[in-house]
Amino acid sequence: MRLPLLSCLIVICHGLIAQPSPAQPARGAAWSQRMAATVMGTHPDSIAYTKEGKDAHWEYEMGVVLRGIEQVWYHTGDARYFDYIKKHMDRYVLPDGSIRTYKLDEFNIDYVTPGRALLLLAQQSLPGKEKYQKAADLLRKQLEQQPRTHEGGFWHKKRYPYQMWLDGLYMAEPFYAEYSLLYNQPKNFDDIINQFVWMEQHARDERTGLLYHGWDESRQQKWADPKTGKSPNFWSRAMGWYAMALVDVLDYIPATHPRRSEAVAILQRLMPAVVKYQDPNEGGWYQVTDKGARKAENGAQNYLEASATGMFVYALAKGVRLGYLPASMMTYARKGYDGMLKNFISTDNRGLVHLEKTVSVSGLGGTPYRDGSFAYYLSEPLRQDDLKGVGPFIMASVEMEIAAESALGKGKTVAVDNYFNHEFRKGVTGEQEPFHYIWDDKLHSGFWWWGNTFRDLGARTTLIPGPPTADSLNGVDVYIVVDPDTPKETARPNYIGDADIQAISNWVKAGGTLVLMANDTANCEHKNFNRLAAQFGMQFLPKNRNMVLKDQFEQGTIRIPAGTALFPNTRTVYIKELAPLDVKAPAKAVVTDSGDVIMAVAKVGKGTVFAVGDPWLYNEYVDNRRIPAQYENFQAGKELAAWLLQQGPSGASALRTSNR
Repeated sequence: MRLPLLSCLIVICHGLIAQPSPAQPARGAAWSQRMAATVMGTHPDSIAYTKEGKDAHWEYEMGVVLRGIEQVWYHTGDARYFDYIKKHMDRYVLPDGSIRTYKLDEFNIDYVTPGRALLLLAQQSLPGKEKYQKAADLLRKQLEQQPRTHEGGFWHKKRYPYQMWLDGLYMAEPFYAEYSLLYNQPKNFDDIINQFVWMEQHARDERTGLLYHGWDESRQQKWADPKTGKSPNFWSRAMGWYAMALVDVLDYIPATHPRRSEAVAILQRLMPAVVKYQDPNEGGWYQVTDKGARKAENGAQNYLEASATGMFVYALAKGVRLGYLPASMMTYARKGYDGMLKNFISTDNRGLVHLEKTVSVSGLGGTPYRDGSFAYYLSEPLRQDDLKGVGPFIMASVEMEIAAESALGKGKTVAVDNYFNHEFRKGVTGEQEPFHYIWDDKLHSGFWWWGNTFRDLGARTTLIPGPPTADSLNGVDVYIVVDPDTPKETARPNYIGDADIQAISNWVKAGGTLVLMANDTANCEHKNFNRLAAQFGMQFLPKNRNMVLKDQFEQGTIRIPAGTALFPNTRTVYIKELAPLDVKAPAKAVVTDSGDVIMAVAKVGKGTVFAVGDPWLYNEYVDNRRIPAQYENFQAGKELAAWLLQQGPSGASALRTSNR
């Protein structure tokens, strides 16, 4: 893409290679982890390019590959991936939030891309995280001042006036959308959607449905059609950037936004056009999308290209997973991914995998001038492990790994109570926001990580903001009631009452799966919570155990014996300050420690109840940034989620049947 990329990598330290780490994945590890290992082993200290002795600088490729590493962290719970991202951002972001080597006044839209890693860090419980927010504010300031076409489209760069390139939609819009959601700037969503709408209007070819690489509003560029302003060819990676941008911005545009469907519709027009040009034998996509294996006038032959193939696989798989594309599109994603493994993956004598056949760059204009011809696109060199291919390959791999597991929760809904636990804090914009054991909370206090596990397993997550009733529980398969409030946490706590107990009991008996998570006696309203638990033969005892002193983590150790159905592979978890259980029929202990019942299960009617005396699967003890690696809370959360999703029949279905 664009200017010739800087050529050699700075490798400063080799700490990640010298110790067991993600740079040394086990044999048979997932492809996402294996490719991440190549990145982390080859570039242990910094993903940065240098040329002609110049200092490495803030660059979009770093942002692309770190986004892939971020997805691997979410999918594995291995905090060394997070540490790798933070180390790279810290190389550039100074304490005052300025970004070393970044120049706002160049108005290069590529520079916005690494901002997604800044937003990741800004949303963590992390000392000094304010600098990441300030750096993200700086990139947002660039977008505020970015030169635009007359109708409002972002120029690709200041030195490419009046030009919109497909590439630029990925460079700016996912960051812009996430920033707008995080910092409560909903007016920006219209602007974001407009960027896609205008790009499609100006670049789409009506005959093929494909999008040309660029558009020049001024019609001054030699590569631009004098009537339409379009560039002359379809470059697959450019469309790949655009497709990835679409599926990513939809993560942040609220479902209730009146124009969200426009972005979905663009994706639904683009991807059916793209799959028509997938190679039927090899599964990949060609460098110049519609030319097949033809040769250009200079004799160069079109070829299957790795980065575009990875991008299309990612967009297809994610689009299907989130319901934007029909399930039939997954056939093309699988074919493309298999083609990547067959045609683009090699292994060296160290066991590290490599991505072959990624084109180094392809741009328009500049010096020397790039005319956008078929011959031009075939003239740029191919590289091994080019980050523009590696990042999308990692992201595509994670999506395919999710797809392999997502049937378990398909069609099921997991709800967390937000009525009995209903706390607020001051948000980043100064307004009060709900927090504590809710799906959207990414700080240590939230359930974002466990919710992400349910979502990866194919389930939908939601909150129930009001009391449990037949209506509010209708359609819910798993209902989680966690840490009911005391007066010190909420001025007017909602205590569990007789009507709540009746509604929940009826729902369980009809087939629902209930999760009861208490807390230590000082931080949980036990009296009324125990009235509910008693319906299923359980009581949270007025006893606190595993009272961990500072960082003496061993005091929070719970051993899980082999043969425990809920946790087939997990053996050691960390749970601090919990209330043990007393159980009687129909409840049974499933995990005990030193004579205390730690977890219990009851089968009631057609339903299931699981209870534990702590909300131990909140972010702080699942993302593995805090607790030692010996504790398997992330894996335990995944195994418990899978077990919960397999209980049933669905409470919603059973209720509908019983009410006929």
